[in-house]
Amino acid sequence: MSKLHFKTQLQNLKELSNYIGKELGVSEWFEITQVDINSFAKLTHDEQWIHIDIDKAKDHSPYKTTVAHGFYILSLSTKFIYETFNIKSVKIGVNYGLDKVRFMSPTFSGGFIRGRVSLENVELLHESAKYKICITFELKGQKKPVCVAEFLALSYE
Repeated sequence: MSKLHFKTQLQNLKELSNYIGKELGVSEWFEITQVDINSFAKLTHDEQWIHIDIDKAKDHSPYKTTVAHGFYILSLSTKFIYETFNIKSVKIGVNYGLDKVRFMSPTFSGGFIRGRVSLENVELLHESAKYKICITFELKGQKKPVCVAEFLALSYE
């Protein structure tokens, strides 16, 4: 079993090879507030009532409360990656894409989530690396994850 919260510090991209198949870190808990859900809804033009209308959700939703957008939860990937590992020699890192994403359970307004981050694979290139990170988004008090995503990154030294 891993620590409640931890972060891996690496000196350079070559060290990533030592962490394939291993957990890199676990982020702090992060609250999913209704204010943030509403802001995300407005920004993305996804203002479906299940996300923003507390009264209607109370009366008509099977969850009896509003829920965060799956893409809002996914958008926290970078936050959780920054919180869980660091490669000191990297000058710039970019999102390269996603392989597989599953939204397995709703995230309720007021809930707390965290990211459990592990390294799936790495391809070392000349002064750069492409790697796949698995992020498991956990909801406090629940065993089933709310999301599992395979996040692709490209970093340069």
